[in-house]
Amino acid sequence: MNNLIAKTIDLRSGTPESKRQEIREYFLKTWAIDELLYTQLKSDAAFYHRGDPLRHIILFYLGHTAVFFINKLYLARIIDKRINPKFESIFAIGVDEMSWDDLDNNHYDWPPVSEVRDYRDEAKKIILRVIDHTPLQLPIGRENPFWMIMMGIEHERIHLETSSVLIRQLPLELLIPGLFGARCPDAGAAPENGLIPVPGARMMLGKPADHPLYGWDNEYGHSEEEVADFAAARYLTSNGEYLAFIEDGGYHTQDYWTEEGWNWRNFKKAEMPLFWRKDEKGYRLRLVAEEIDMPWNWPVEVNYLEAKAFCNWKSAQTGKTYRLPTEAEWYRLHEEVQLSEVTAWKQTPGNINLEHFTSPCPVDRFEQGAFFDVIGNVWQWTETPITGYPGFSVHPMYDDFSTPTFDGKHNLIKGGSWISTGNEATIHSRYAFRRHFYQHAGFRYIQSDAPVKIQQADYETDEEVTRSCEENWGDAFATECALPLQLADLVHDLLRGEHNKRILDLNAGTGRLAFELARTYKDVTALDFTARMIRIPIQLQEQGYVRYTMKDEGELVFYRDVVLADFGLTEAKERILFMQADAMNLKPNYTGYDLIVVPALLEELSDPGLFLSQIHTRLNDGGVLLLASDYDWDLLKTKRDKWPGGFKEDGEPVTSLEGITKILEPHFTLQAEPLELKRLRKRSSRHTTQQMLQVTIWKKKMTIR
Repeated sequence: MNNLIAKTIDLRSGTPESKRQEIREYFLKTWAIDELLYTQLKSDAAFYHRGDPLRHIILFYLGHTAVFFINKLYLARIIDKRINPKFESIFAIGVDEMSWDDLDNNHYDWPPVSEVRDYRDEAKKIILRVIDHTPLQLPIGRENPFWMIMMGIEHERIHLETSSVLIRQLPLELLIPGLFGARCPDAGAAPENGLIPVPGARMMLGKPADHPLYGWDNEYGHSEEEVADFAAARYLTSNGEYLAFIEDGGYHTQDYWTEEGWNWRNFKKAEMPLFWRKDEKGYRLRLVAEEIDMPWNWPVEVNYLEAKAFCNWKSAQTGKTYRLPTEAEWYRLHEEVQLSEVTAWKQTPGNINLEHFTSPCPVDRFEQGAFFDVIGNVWQWTETPITGYPGFSVHPMYDDFSTPTFDGKHNLIKGGSWISTGNEATIHSRYAFRRHFYQHAGFRYIQSDAPVKIQQADYETDEEVTRSCEENWGDAFATECALPLQLADLVHDLLRGEHNKRILDLNAGTGRLAFELARTYKDVTALDFTARMIRIPIQLQEQGYVRYTMKDEGELVFYRDVVLADFGLTEAKERILFMQADAMNLKPNYTGYDLIVVPALLEELSDPGLFLSQIHTRLNDGGVLLLASDYDWDLLKTKRDKWPGGFKEDGEPVTSLEGITKILEPHFTLQAEPLELKRLRKRSSRHTTQQMLQVTIWKKKMTIR
């Protein structure tokens, strides 16, 4: 284990060749320690079990970290071909129980573990070739190819931790303990906790753009917050301290719980934390691959809902206001104990980075200033739902890392755990989970009468998303017919309102076309490549409204509220399945449709010819394909040799329609002369762009059997 320990890398100093070797070594250690984690599974059969019913089987995560590298390198055009498109589809998405996660095992043809290991070996060779041969310039910033390598490495280190939590939830008979390093051998009675004053201060939150360490998009931006004086517990809450809450009927007293928490407690019929066990001999604690007698002086591991209930119980017992710290208060505590960044550590100041144990340890083991475990041991829940700092912008190569969590349902955890490595161990790391989820997380309570300040992000402000919102839903504020409405009319004419027809929308954007089609048709599937787009129609499904801003002039904006009921679409929402998916690499379950509509998508694809040559496999015989495109091929998205037309060949012009016809003719018949539709896209109050899309309608030929 010791030879696999590493810290995240300074990306701004040194020489290019020394940095290349440093990144190479960091990658190899990351790859190896991730694979070491899975040696705790007793047999390959264990890979097909779920640790958590809201997560994939364990095999998914073995494949996912390798597939992530390949998909991102391919998307960034650092590599020009995939290894295994099937694997790169089924192992692509699924870490949180989002509405667009697909956790139905019937939709997956899970391969043998040996094939996944072979895939990992092939991916490793490709990644090493990229590291060894890609030109490297310092500093490494967001646009640098090596930022993508670091993204893959840090992503794998996240899954090292989250996969260990899932393995911790498998039956013990599937596991072998002791293969992932040594757990802490020390246990005893819980120390008495107490409060220590922390003076308030004005806190500056957000990671500078020129910071030398890799960061996820949610770390950047700038926010200021005035933190009032508070008092914080000297120790993390221990198992022994939490036991008093249990024995006082904490899990049976509704007054201590939030409404969300009480609903969860009743649904789960929870009597104690997930990893606690109780029998006639007393309490025991489940670790990743074994159970031990309860170490009362270790930190309790709970979800946010339980931590909050404990604080409310303690408030009721004392008459004082106890709660969890906010993100800003945690940073104030971190500042108070004067901890340095991970790259400055000569000796790890806490139980973190796998440098001490492969388990928690006593809460009074690692002193940091006047406190213990400000970082390390277990993560600490905060009161703060995650959102972006002002100035936040998504990274275009991983647009669904952060934005799906900006829903008010994911609370930040801070400080890291014993298995937090890489970016997770840095000062600026920002990870958030649903409040009922378990990680290696506990809590430190504070006493404060200051109200909790929660940054609201009610209005969608991502410019690309808001422009799609305006195109899709802005007809409530405009006079001209929007493209989704024009396309919906065409579909109605083609299908003549036959309610049982199955429809696939392959570029859903923010969802208007799908909603309009669902007025008439009972089975509509709508896919989009980006999570930040698809979460808008999902919010409309779940909450009935969305809000977004649009640029007015200069720095001024105006605000839009879209209420589904105002469009008469409330009933239609039940007939649509919105999912995130890559049109170039669709899962096999997206098939059997009577009509597929492809609106303004061809010009976004890396290989529109390949897409068109395979689309017939998704349609029933006699089914209809509706293409709408402006044929405005962009070399940054589609290489010149992948254009279906728009060039000269042997001195003669080849139009895109001619090229598309050549590709589709083996399986389709063109049904009518092409149509021209006007597409208007508003950029600001006084700036609207116009495109003309050519619409062609194709009927699939009958299959000869």
